Formats: sequence, structure tokens, C-alpha cells
Amino acid sequence: MTKKIVLFILLLPLVTHGQDCSCESNFNWVKTTFVENDAGFAYALETKGQTTYDNHNTRFLERAKGISDSFECNRMLYEWLTFFRSGHIAIRSLGKQLNGGSEEAEPPNDAAIRERYKDSERLTVNLEEFKQYLAAKKEIDYEGIWVSEPYTIGIKKDGNIYKGFIVEADSVYWTTGQIKLKIMDDGSSTFYMRDHSVQNFDRTDLIGKNYLQIGFVNLKRIAPTTSKEPEVERYFQAISAENPYFEKINDNTTLLRIPRFWASEKKKIDSVIDANRSQILGTPNLIVDLRNNGGGSDSSFQQLLPILYSNPIRTVGVELLSTPLNNQRMLDFINKDEYGFDEDGKKWAQESYDKLSKQVGKFVNIDTTVVSIDTYDTIHPLPRNIGIIINENNGSTTEQFLLAAKQSKKVKLFGTTTAGVLDISNMYFVKSPCEEFELGYSLSRSMRIPEMTIDDKGIQPDYYIAKDIPKYQWIQFVTKVLKEQ
Repeated sequence: MTKKIVLFILLLPLVTHGQDCSCESNFNWVKTTFVENDAGFAYALETKGQTTYDNHNTRFLERAKGISDSFECNRMLYEWLTFFRSGHIAIRSLGKQLNGGSEEAEPPNDAAIRERYKDSERLTVNLEEFKQYLAAKKEIDYEGIWVSEPYTIGIKKDGNIYKGFIVEADSVYWTTGQIKLKIMDDGSSTFYMRDHSVQNFDRTDLIGKNYLQIGFVNLKRIAPTTSKEPEVERYFQAISAENPYFEKINDNTTLLRIPRFWASEKKKIDSVIDANRSQILGTPNLIVDLRNNGGGSDSSFQQLLPILYSNPIRTVGVELLSTPLNNQRMLDFINKDEYGFDEDGKKWAQESYDKLSKQVGKFVNIDTTVVSIDTYDTIHPLPRNIGIIINENNGSTTEQFLLAAKQSKKVKLFGTTTAGVLDISNMYFVKSPCEEFELGYSLSRSMRIPEMTIDDKGIQPDYYIAKDIPKYQWIQFVTKVLKEQ
């Protein structure tokens, strides 16, 4: 068992008896648990200031007192957490109701869900007349009928705003005519999630004639019908891919598309690399497309490192915040078979627990060094140039990979700045006393702080791809730059 911090998610109930199960009590529990145990709390407090934090708490406590609905409470609790950072935080509903929900409490039925959202904004549109209008229209813009599974959405201009209304949906959370999205005249947009929570985006992209991107949401036009555009179709095949794949761009360039680094994807990623290794190592240029790869497990990118390697890779480690709740994880590694620790692993966990327990309230580096250095026996002559495509939806493990990859003399990053959610990590989940919610917070803090922070900043590309180059032409742009090097 290597002595490195590994991401594990634990579900630890905190059981008490006769407790108050109101939203206010849940807020107080979340606040106390987060403040006492989250590895990023002190850093956020130092950065944002005590007065700002106190005002934040006052506002949310007053909101909590007026909430009796579990869904609204869940949303409010998550909003409170976003004060501290944008990633590696979570609140999950367990389906119980506030104010004393019992083990037998049932989640809301379909009728109750419809009732909850019955007053959502609507747009009344005669669908047949709208289709006739679209068929006769010559201008190509946002207006049309679009599909973003599982929704079919009509978009119609209403004054200066394009409003997206439900044509077909699940008829429970969303029903015909309800407003699913809005596109403002400045190009910003609002998208309503399944639970009707709001996602705001600074820009909306009409890509070619038939595709629309609103933040992380992709929509495909089904009316009016227009001719297909091969370059755009190829882009959306890549951006919508569920699995990693390899493609030969030309005689000088190959492409690896990796949508995610989840632990469950490791075998798929390794298989694609192994099946195409001879072509990858026999071609001058390699493009690794990581757009929208939000992270996962460090183990999933290990097969990539020998391909891009040119010199030793330095990785700065993390410190664990030692608290009784946090340290319980090490005992679970020892005592619970589901974690699959062998005897060496259990010995490491016991030694780590002993070290942490002696320094409660402090940050502890349970490894022997601050920086680990990885080396490989071979520097492959090909590929000579490696372009990694990144964007604002890359975070966590993907950013950890980029920190390693960009140390290679072969590698350049192309695209836009990443999400910036890496410094505070190693998530841990605990159940609320009444078991309505699970709180997800973080156990570790990078030892790069404060000299080289990533959170709320992101990793910048070497080659910024500006808005004048459409997203569907990014691979073409990177191919050209690599050819010229």
C-alpha cells in the first residue's frame, strides 16, 4: 500500500435521539460540522474575512427559520456552502421530510411533485402554428425545436428574450409549456435544472446551424430541418462522447478523447491507449482532448504519463485536518471489509490514525515528504509535440493531471482557463442527525497553498483560444499549431 492520500467517500451516520429535525436545526448542524472538520474552512475565512462570514451566516439562519420544505432546505444549505468554494462540497437529500420524518417516510409522489412546481413560469404556444412559422422562416437563430435528453424544448422569441418552453418531458418535474431556459439579448442565459434550480451562464453559443450550447447543456435542433455540417457533427460527437476513443487526424497527428477520469473509466482509458499505442508512439503529434472532463481518480491518467514524459514529475502533497470525525476514516479502513484493505494497507491506516490522533486540531502530513518525484525509464522520441485541449469545465483530478503533464517539455495546453477546484479535496460524507441529508466536505489541503493556489483561479492555457475561433474548430487549430512547431 503506497502511502498516499486516496479519495474515499464514507457515509457515516450521526445518530441522536429526540432531536429537532427542522431546517434551522439542519443548518446549525451543517454549519458546526463544516466549521469543525472541513479542511478549507479556515483558508476561506482568512480570505473572505470574519465580518463577511458572520453576515453570511446571519442571512442564511433567517432563511432557514422560514423553510419547512426539504427540497428548499437542501437548496439553501448548498447555497450556504458555496460561500467557501465552488467545488468539493455537497448536500444530498436522503428523501426524508423535515420536522421528524420517520424511517417509513416516503419521498413525494408524482402528484406532490407536480403540485410543487405548478406555478412555474409558462409560455403558451400553439405548437402546430409554431412549426409552420419555423418552416417558413429564413433566418437561422435560436428559434426552433431542440432536443436535450430527456427534454424536447421549443425556443421562441418573446420581446427581447428567447424563451425555451417544454414540448415534451417527464410530465412530473416538468410539464408542457413550462419555461426551461431563457436567452437574454446580451447572450447570457438561464437554464432551469430538473429540480427547477437556476443555472446562469455568461454566454450562449449557436454552433453551426443545428447545435446550441448553454453552459454544460447541449441541444440539437430538430426543427426547422437544415443541412448537416460534418465539422460541427464531429465536434458534437466528441463533446457528447460517453467513452474515451482514439482517432487518427492525419499522417502527422493522432487524437485521444477522454471525457472523464472516473475510477470506473480507468480500464476503458487504458484499453484505448494499449490498443493504439503503436500509432500514438509512431506519430509526431498527439492531441489529448479533455474538454468538460471534470475529474475523477488519479489512477485513471497513469497510463498517459509515460507517453508525455520528458523529465521528472514533481507532485506537491496534501495535509489532512485531524479531527475525531475525520480520523474515524482510518479506523473504517481497518475494520470494514468493503474497503478491501490488505494487511499492509491496514497497517498503514493504523499508523496514519495514530499519527493523526496525536495532533488533533492540526493539519498533518502523513507522508514522509512534501513533494513526491516520479520518473520513468524511457523518454519516447514520438510524439514530439503534445497538445492538451482544456476548458472551464476541467477540475479536480483533471487539474491534477494538468499540473503533472505541463512539466513535460513536449506538452502545451490549449483552450481556456480551467475551473479551479483542486486545492481543497478528498471528500467525505456524513449523515445529518435525523438522516434527511448527507453533507459532503473535504479532508485535505494542498501544501501548494498559499504560494500556488488553483481554486477560484484555474490553470491557464499556453495557447488561449479566443472566441473568434468556433469551438468546433479547436481541434483544427491545435492540429495546425502542432504541425508548425
